[in-house]
Amino acid sequence: MAEFIVNPERIDPYKNFRFRVKWDARYVAGISRIAGLRSGTEVISSPAKFSPIVLERGMTHDSSFQMWVNQATTGFAQGGESSPNVLRQDVRIESFNEAGQLVEAWDVFRCWPSEYQPLADLDGNADAVIIGHLKLENEGWARDASV
Repeated sequence: MAEFIVNPERIDPYKNFRFRVKWDARYVAGISRIAGLRSGTEVISSPAKFSPIVLERGMTHDSSFQMWVNQATTGFAQGGESSPNVLRQDVRIESFNEAGQLVEAWDVFRCWPSEYQPLADLDGNADAVIIGHLKLENEGWARDASV
């Protein structure tokens, strides 16, 4: 990847459509929307809480999300928890500028699927792609300062 030169004079914000998600040591194709990268604290003194991350992507032949959800739900259905190394995975969210250069990266730690919708509402009158939805609980996130 080309060396990114920081432009301290830039005043316009980066576009929100150049991003990718890395999970299980590979990039996931077709992610069209990411929501929920936020945190907060309770008014009373308690540990920080992190909102779930929501990934939306067009339907493809990639079944990795479905397999992850199956491992999680099978473990819970049998009265136990799947192996923590299988159930909880780190996820990386990367943003790019218009030239395709990496400008920001966030690492989300120990994510697990809490909700999965492989198909959004289907509509015979619509002209759209099939969108799936994956909600990931997590144990925190941090910006990669090296980017």
